[in-house]
Amino acid sequence: MVGITLSPVFGKIICLSGPPGVGKTSIGRSIARALNRKFYRFSVGGLSDVAEIKGHRRTYIGAMPGKMVQCLKSVGTANPLVLIDEIDKLGRGHAGDPASAMLELLDPEQNANFLDHYLDVPIDLSKVLFVCTANVLETIPGPLLDRMEVISIAGYITDEKMHIARDYLEKMTREACGIKPEQVEVTDSALLALIENYCREAGVRNLQKQIEKIYRKIALQLVRQGAVGVQLQPDELKAKSGSVANETVIVEGSDNTAEAEIVVDSASDQNPNSTDQSGTSEDTLEADKIHESETLEKVLVDKSNLDDFVGKPVFHAERIYDQTPVGVVMGLAWTSMGGSTLYIETSQVEQGEGKGALNLTGQLGDVMKESAQIAYTVARAILLEKDPENPFFANTKIHLHVPAGATPKDGPSAGCTMITSLLSLALNKPVAKDLAMTGEVTLTRRILPIGGVKEKTIAARRSDVKRIVFPEANRSDYGELAPNVKEGIEVHCVDDYSQIFELAF
Repeated sequence: MVGITLSPVFGKIICLSGPPGVGKTSIGRSIARALNRKFYRFSVGGLSDVAEIKGHRRTYIGAMPGKMVQCLKSVGTANPLVLIDEIDKLGRGHAGDPASAMLELLDPEQNANFLDHYLDVPIDLSKVLFVCTANVLETIPGPLLDRMEVISIAGYITDEKMHIARDYLEKMTREACGIKPEQVEVTDSALLALIENYCREAGVRNLQKQIEKIYRKIALQLVRQGAVGVQLQPDELKAKSGSVANETVIVEGSDNTAEAEIVVDSASDQNPNSTDQSGTSEDTLEADKIHESETLEKVLVDKSNLDDFVGKPVFHAERIYDQTPVGVVMGLAWTSMGGSTLYIETSQVEQGEGKGALNLTGQLGDVMKESAQIAYTVARAILLEKDPENPFFANTKIHLHVPAGATPKDGPSAGCTMITSLLSLALNKPVAKDLAMTGEVTLTRRILPIGGVKEKTIAARRSDVKRIVFPEANRSDYGELAPNVKEGIEVHCVDDYSQIFELAF
């Protein structure tokens, strides 16, 4: 007989990171349902007191045990799934550093003997499955992040949003508003326009709000149509049948069927034989006529009348130029809300002997200001190689601007775009119109890897870009993308700026 020794199974710590509205909390809830475990959720956004995690000592007034003891008491089991929401927004107050207190709570090596100050006895948390959610990983302290298994959840592309809206959001909202499927039709073109012109962010939370807005207005429209149809009924019916003791007109607003129903209380009739047959048949005919007059028109929501339901479009085409002028290059950016395209523009201010200088605007952060300085140095070196007789940078004051000046911009992926923009101005050559690029450049012209490949690819598709330049180190990230995201896009992976120069000019 062979003896098999089973090693103890520790609870894992999964960290779901991604933009708001992509369903991180819902995934945590679904994992608990799939594993048939009890589910407990608490948010640590802005939490600044260590006692919330470790518990208060019993000498204090109002002392309470920590969140984990409250959790185990509430679920009544030793192996629940605990969802810790917004772990990237942990505060730090005068009462210690909660991020450091989370280390003991989450570390599978230590939490078998987790000590709560209130109970003052070790508690075994090794069987608990922890799921954390975060929007950005940069703000999570390194030692805490080291204990987690990070799963990135990227934003949804247009096709995915269409399916979510059709199969889930629309159905759920329609039921909540009490509208029958045959009373309303939202066309595919209307949904597509809603997604592209109103809801461009990575998640679907805003899309849900807009769909709810449409259905609320439709519900009101249906109720009003029904109310108009039954305005004169009670008086007409009173004139018709004098023997009816109590008439009630109910417009079913809750179900929004908008069909008026006549409820006649005949139980209070003193003499049931007093109603003759001719009167009954007349009432039936009258009711039939009323029902005929109240058949409501189906409400059709199309691209043409979408404005009436949700107002004017919020977003317009991100492509400002049909043909990019000299000194303008399209870059790709990643934000916590998803990907977007941005133009980097350079212009000549004045020329004269020894007037070479660089002026930056567009509310750039420190990282992007440094990128611009590196780009300026690299562009000067490249121009000296390609065209030694051209004294452009030495004698020209240049203004570099990143449009949407009210939006703060910072991040290490605009270097190659800035160099291309400066060289376009120096050589007086426009860059190919269907080209967008992203990647940080070192002083030795190496292209460094970037993040947010999927989001940036989606943003490029939205702006009708046909060719993208990515760093060579991101080739595998691009290869993992779904075929429908990559469709119609030609990608060039480069590791040196000289390759981008060939592509751009």
